[in-house]
Amino acid sequence: MTEQDSPPDVDPSADQMAELRARAEALERKLSALQQEAETRLALAELKAEALRAGIVDLDGIRFIDLGKVKLGPDGAVEDGAGLIAALKRAKPWLFAGTSSSAAAQPPPAQPPRQKLASEMTDDEYRAARAALLKRRG
Repeated sequence: MTEQDSPPDVDPSADQMAELRARAEALERKLSALQQEAETRLALAELKAEALRAGIVDLDGIRFIDLGKVKLGPDGAVEDGAGLIAALKRAKPWLFAGTSSSAAAQPPPAQPPRQKLASEMTDDEYRAARAALLKRRG
């Protein structure tokens, strides 16, 4: 059909406008869905980071948090993420590592290496050290 064959009461520009409106509405729906998905992923990433700080053993435990309670702030961070993880820790303590008694222990202070004294050496060590010293001098 050409424009001459089309019925006189149908305006071709009206069809184009309707098609463009339909495409725009479809794109807006798709954009909204993508934005919602991105916000959900961002919230999960923030919760995972907070859970790792709290000592979670298995990140699959994040699924126990009701994502309906999760709100993103204007900066993209989860509002009261630490509180949500603390509530999860109280409700499901087996998801988190227990405190280790060795984690609180301080390592001994580093001491600079010192030469072994001749009185601390065996006869063989003394002979080897003396030979090395004489070799360096002469």
